[in-house]
Amino acid sequence: MAMDDRVEALRAKHARLEHEIEEESHRPLPDTSHVSELKREKLKIKDEIERITH
Repeated sequence: MAMDDRVEALRAKHARLEHEIEEESHRPLPDTSHVSELKREKLKIKDEIERITH
């Protein structure tokens, strides 16, 4: 069960990052370096979810 909890926590963090990316991208002057950093973190989480589930 602990692995399921870990995957769910990662998915929740992935969703929060997606929301942050959307918010920052729609600002009048988005901070592109911050958006890039968020996207890198989101990709790392996605890769970890894939590694755990397969």
